[in-house]
Amino acid sequence: MVDLMANVKAVVAQHPVHELILGGQRSGKSRRAETLAVDWLAASPSHRAVFIATAQPWDDEMRQRITRHQQDRAERLPGMSTVEEPLHLAQAIRQHSQPGTLIVVDCLTLWLTNWTMPNIESNQPLSLTESASVAMLLEAISAAPGPVVLVSNEIGLGVVPMGREVRAYVDALGRLNQDVAQACQRVTLMAAGLPLTLKAPV
Repeated sequence: MVDLMANVKAVVAQHPVHELILGGQRSGKSRRAETLAVDWLAASPSHRAVFIATAQPWDDEMRQRITRHQQDRAERLPGMSTVEEPLHLAQAIRQHSQPGTLIVVDCLTLWLTNWTMPNIESNQPLSLTESASVAMLLEAISAAPGPVVLVSNEIGLGVVPMGREVRAYVDALGRLNQDVAQACQRVTLMAAGLPLTLKAPV
């Protein structure tokens, strides 16, 4: 039995469990990701955690929101370092992922927004296509030697939105969530702060 448990732990170490956390606004998505990071850091003194933030300070309200989230994370997770990366998410995951490091990405919704919104200075769309950026992200997740926790919004449960651009964004986020869910061993849907497991490691 001891040998069997040792083998299981070895397999888990070789194949880290990646998790996608979905939910609506204020559903508890980020809090679950932070809880996973707390548990990870407490499991071993050699463990590290890196928070990859994708938000950009587009306006005063967003700047205040980002500052508040940074302060809250610093209080709840003093052992977690933060990396600001609004665009090159795959590169950031490859750079910071290690066997003893848990990566939290918050969130894919804003990351996709950053690629689809016009550039503020040039007023032109960013050049990297959705398919290329998503393909690189999926490759980085699959190759990550440590666990990766990704947060994303589920915005497709309401009525079909008005406006071609909004409908295109809802479609793109839906495709992104499906692709990332396939790349992750665990998928959790959050509602009212409660987790519902949609997919679990086999």
